[in-house]
Amino acid sequence: MRFEIKSFHELTVSELYAMLRLREMVFIVEQNCPYQDLDDTDQKALHVFLYEDEELAAYTRIFKRGIKYPEASIGRVVTSPVHRGKGYGAKVMKASIEALQRMGEPHIVLSSQAYAEKFYEKLGFKRTEKEPYLEDDIPHVEMEFKGELEHE
Repeated sequence: MRFEIKSFHELTVSELYAMLRLREMVFIVEQNCPYQDLDDTDQKALHVFLYEDEELAAYTRIFKRGIKYPEASIGRVVTSPVHRGKGYGAKVMKASIEALQRMGEPHIVLSSQAYAEKFYEKLGFKRTEKEPYLEDDIPHVEMEFKGELEHE
């Protein structure tokens, strides 16, 4: 298992393809949700990859404050269907939180699909005061992280 964190301009064509393929596979095909994945913010993100051998197993994109939200944020959190149940989602999230903290970003927000709220709570996120909402016809809640990541 290895992690890589890259800006958009550092991505190889193969890395970009793997990232977009995984996002499409899960968010569009598996969840049966046609939405505009390419939202003109990948260019402003740092991309966090978790590989098992040479296969992309999990991924997030992270943003410094002021790009997606007034606070730093994490989005497009996804684990490959063939790698689920191995804890890779939590590992890639921890790597993402640590990367943002190293950049001086201790306050992090994300938009969680409602079913995943407990997953993020285990990582130290708490639901904000904002009411649950629909995004692309999927229930979501806004969550935030304001603290230190617990190390195992």
